[in-house]
Parts: sequence; C-alpha cells; structure tokens
Amino acid sequence: MGVFFVNTEDGRVATRTQLIDAGLADEHEQPVRPWHQIQGPSDASTMWYSVLRKRERGIFIGMLCIRHTDRSTLLAEQGWEEIPVAAIGVQANDNDSTEEVDRPA
Repeated sequence: MGVFFVNTEDGRVATRTQLIDAGLADEHEQPVRPWHQIQGPSDASTMWYSVLRKRERGIFIGMLCIRHTDRSTLLAEQGWEEIPVAAIGVQANDNDSTEEVDRPA
C-alpha cells in the first residue's frame, strides 16, 4: 500500500497516493496539514502491518505495527485503535466505528 498519513484533526488515515489523487498534496507530492506521515517502511502493506491511531493531547497520532505480535496486544491495551483496511482513505468511512472522531457535517 505504501506510506500512510493520519489527519491530526479528525483521525482519518490515508495513503500518500490517495491524498495526491484527492488534491491534498503540495507541488512536491507531500500531503499538507493536517495530514502527518506515520513512521514506517515506505512499502508497508496492511497484510503485514496494522495501521493504528490514538488521540493524544487533543490530536490524533498514528503508528504501524506488525500484525499478531505481543506488541500489538500491548498497544491495544494502551488505547491504540486499529483502523480497518476499508476505512483507510480520504473520505470518512462508515466501517470506521471510532466514536471520538469528530466528523464535519
């Protein structure tokens, strides 16, 4: 899938390609604020990695974690939420059940 970004304001997660296709990148194909790159490999696949988010100090932060590990269990216990693959994209997705995400009307 590639490089992932989290919207620090509302918690949406999208790939660089999705953001470029939606016109949300600058002239260097870098997504603009409030989109922030999630640290991880540039060729990350949701087959091997979970995309996680957490609200911290009023903003959303993101993380990639190798699936089915003790670390993924620990992160879930610490309040990290796994984003379903179907919910990854520029548009908010109904499959994304996070209640604390404020979506504009």
